[in-house]
Amino acid sequence: MGFFQAYKMALKSIAGNKVRSFLTMLGVIIGVGSVITAVAFAQGSTKSITDSIEGLGSNIITINITGRGSNRNITYEELKTFAEENSGDISMIAPIVNGNMTLKAGSKSRDTTVIGSNEDYEYIRNRHVQSGRFILSFDNDYKLKTAVIGSAVANDLFEGQNPIGQQIKINGQIFKVVGLLQEIDGGQDSSDDDQVIIPVTVAQRLGRNARISNFTVQAADSATVDPAMAKLTAYLTDKFGNSNAFSVRNQAQMLSTLNSITDTLMIVLGGIAAISLIVGGIGIMNIMLVSVTERTREIGIRKAIGAKRKNIMVQFLIEAIMITGIGGVLGILIGLFCIRFIIGGLKITTPVYSPFWMMLSFGISLGVGIIFGLFPAYKAARLNPIEALRFE
Repeated sequence: MGFFQAYKMALKSIAGNKVRSFLTMLGVIIGVGSVITAVAFAQGSTKSITDSIEGLGSNIITINITGRGSNRNITYEELKTFAEENSGDISMIAPIVNGNMTLKAGSKSRDTTVIGSNEDYEYIRNRHVQSGRFILSFDNDYKLKTAVIGSAVANDLFEGQNPIGQQIKINGQIFKVVGLLQEIDGGQDSSDDDQVIIPVTVAQRLGRNARISNFTVQAADSATVDPAMAKLTAYLTDKFGNSNAFSVRNQAQMLSTLNSITDTLMIVLGGIAAISLIVGGIGIMNIMLVSVTERTREIGIRKAIGAKRKNIMVQFLIEAIMITGIGGVLGILIGLFCIRFIIGGLKITTPVYSPFWMMLSFGISLGVGIIFGLFPAYKAARLNPIEALRFE
């Protein structure tokens, strides 16, 4: 019996038991589809974060202050003075105080992220306005209650109206909207468009003397990143008396950490995929063993008219491979559907299509068919034709 004939017989067997065949390949479908979707989500999230970090430039330094207490406090004036004294290495410095607060405008209200910073935040974070103006130095100097809002906030609180010059309440205090940020995430809730920026000196009062827990520095150029980091480390160590009270990182270090996390995530996803496909393979083996039992007389007749062991084995092995192959293709289609209409359609993150992972998942599904189809195929090939013909 040739390969083509074995293929036709395997296809006929699968078509003759459609429901059972579908349930058999369901484990493979779910395994392949979930792997492709999970990898797309992980890669899309990584791409979004990487693009955001790289978009800030290579000369950005991020400082995070850890712990609590008066010995962890640094003021806006101290940061300004430090930047002025080291203007050769540092071009801009933006303190950040943030928190989730309630906004009101007329009868409408919403919770959103409120960021307290200064005029340098616009350029360091690349958050420009499409109308109005950004926070200016005198807003902080005179503690003016001014606000720059994102498009998601504007669309909700001032639907169809120009928000510039309007008043909003933040935690019960009245602010004047002076700027509308450029839209970068399609005006979606819980995105960078869903935030309000106010002067840091006002934000500290609004947050009941909230301390500056992190700030971002822009070095004069890429050549001064290391000197600027060294000066920041020395200054903060001297101020806090403890080098473990803070962390100083540049973009390259952040990208390296992100890549390390992504690699670990891919290993975890690979492990989950392996478990899922192994479970699917066990299901295939069980169903194939049942199929061997049900078709014992058929195997006996085929052996009686001259079929060899390898012919029987090839037939059952092809049947197992076809089940996993079809399951792999359906799994890829489901994965593509999830990427296009769930991850991309709902704008959860950047949709990323990975041909490598698609082909790898499909290849693994075929491998599962071969590995878990071998034992049932071997068992079928070893049947004694006389005993098989007597089987009821």
